[in-house]
Amino acid sequence: MKDNAGTDCQDPMSAFDDDIRLEPAGEHAWTGLVTPRWNIGANPNGGYLLALAYAGMRQAMPAYPDPLSVTVHYLKPGLPDRPCRVDVEVLSTGRRIGTARATLFQDGTVRLAVLASLGDLATDDAPALTLEAPAMPLPEACLPRSPGEQGLAMPILDHVETRLHPDQVRAGGAGRAQVSGWVRFRDGREPDTLSAMLFADVFPPAVFGLVSAVGWVPTVALTVQVRRRPAPGWMLARFDTVDMLGDRLIEDGLLWDAQGRLVVQSRQLALLRTPGGSR
Repeated sequence: MKDNAGTDCQDPMSAFDDDIRLEPAGEHAWTGLVTPRWNIGANPNGGYLLALAYAGMRQAMPAYPDPLSVTVHYLKPGLPDRPCRVDVEVLSTGRRIGTARATLFQDGTVRLAVLASLGDLATDDAPALTLEAPAMPLPEACLPRSPGEQGLAMPILDHVETRLHPDQVRAGGAGRAQVSGWVRFRDGREPDTLSAMLFADVFPPAVFGLVSAVGWVPTVALTVQVRRRPAPGWMLARFDTVDMLGDRLIEDGLLWDAQGRLVVQSRQLALLRTPGGSR
């Protein structure tokens, strides 16, 4: 089934699609609900909030069905179980690439701001240069992410299944700031370029592999670059913290689809908030 942008529609019963649904509220404005089903601790996951804001961009620019490069700045934590408004400003509409800016508001306050380049990834030309997927045990040989290891309740894990490399499943156990494993939706929804942005922010922070008491690691800014539409099935991910100074860290991420094709490259600036520390 196709939507009005000519892209494949997912199962309407998918929790993800239900929870990023927006209703028109004027010219280039939409309203929706930030649900608590995608929380990490008391806060909505940043990848979920990004997908919610991007859903407004997608409706404003139906000629450009895929995100190419998306940068989001998180200004305030989102509020679960509260309405939101997404305002979109179309900045340019080129032959191949469109550019837009989106702002997500709750209670009259800007929660996040997004700048994105959009296009069409339907044509999958052979890459001149790409990064091969790393060796990884099969999903059934990897272990589920445990909320107890990070010290936070994680309703998001009821909807997204993440299975970690056996050597990286314990906080501080990997001996380096790296986390890798597999991810998919629990309800059978297949990945697409929109959900790939969510998957870039659903794993434990890479510093989890080095620090035993992690807690909440809020994202300050995140850039997600989508290279191609993912094939159905599990996606493989690897995240590395390449620099940490004080309570600030830089994390790089890579995601491959079930055919071993690189789909996403990401980089984020985040803050390390250990349990019991100041926020």
